[in-house]
Amino acid sequence: MDKRFLVTGADGFVGGALCSYLLSKDVMVAGSLRYEQLNVPPGIKAKVVGDINAETQWEDALNGIDVIIHTAARVHVMNEGTVDPLAEYRKVNVEGTAKLAKAAVQKGVKRFVYISSIKVNGELTYDGKPFRADSDPEPLDPYGISKLEAEEELKNISKDTEMEIVIVRPPLVYGPGVKANFHKMICWVMKGVPLPLGSVNNKRSFIALENLVDFLYRCAIHPKAANETFLISDGHDMSTSELLKKVAIAVGKRHRLFPFPVFILAVIGTVFRKKHVVSRLIGNLQVDSSPAFNMLEWKPVISIDEALKKVVEGYVS
Repeated sequence: MDKRFLVTGADGFVGGALCSYLLSKDVMVAGSLRYEQLNVPPGIKAKVVGDINAETQWEDALNGIDVIIHTAARVHVMNEGTVDPLAEYRKVNVEGTAKLAKAAVQKGVKRFVYISSIKVNGELTYDGKPFRADSDPEPLDPYGISKLEAEEELKNISKDTEMEIVIVRPPLVYGPGVKANFHKMICWVMKGVPLPLGSVNNKRSFIALENLVDFLYRCAIHPKAANETFLISDGHDMSTSELLKKVAIAVGKRHRLFPFPVFILAVIGTVFRKKHVVSRLIGNLQVDSSPAFNMLEWKPVISIDEALKKVVEGYVS
């Protein structure tokens, strides 16, 4: 592989794993960072660019680059305290992405792989109908809105240039070092907390970190990926109860799920202003990954059980 890659957010959850994966493929990789002190995997040529926004100077980081995989973003901020959250998301996710893409065009970058989010499509699916790449977008929060606007900026830029754009919208990504709600679930199971989720029979799509980085590499090199949008998952949708049972097996403990009426869980979520939290536990969110599997001749490189075992091992260590 003679192409040279730039991975933005090289110190992040996805970016760091992606850098390590690319090195294993003997790919020449540079990684952008906000600060000098941040760590990247050994063998990665680090490029400090500062904060990502409309003023970021990318020229030095883009010298000799053929492919960009843009993982850096302003993600969900717990207890958001800004007056205008959408404006803050736009600075990084929209204006920053557009500035990078325009600089990439000037430098002759051939392909730009953008990590978007399933939140562009919406928060829940209904009637067993998974989200598709051509489904009408319905983002409901500032993060999802900013990701959709970034996609639109990239498509507009690609119309007038020869740089190819590939957009990837993953659902929840899990792997060693995962944070937020997935980490909380592991903690619940490890501590043996009784959970009233035994009656939950929803369907949700997930993707293991190992599968995502392998797919991103495929998007970077496969000719048919050019100017396409992909929704990607492990290929097996699970209920919340099934996921927790698999986590319990991975940690070597008995699960402590007990049946409880799902509609009462929904009412409790509304009463205590945790509706969005409960909806993620009991609602459906499925994606149609078949175009990614078929068009790019791709399949997951790790099973859900194997991936969960790695997550737990990382948690314990």
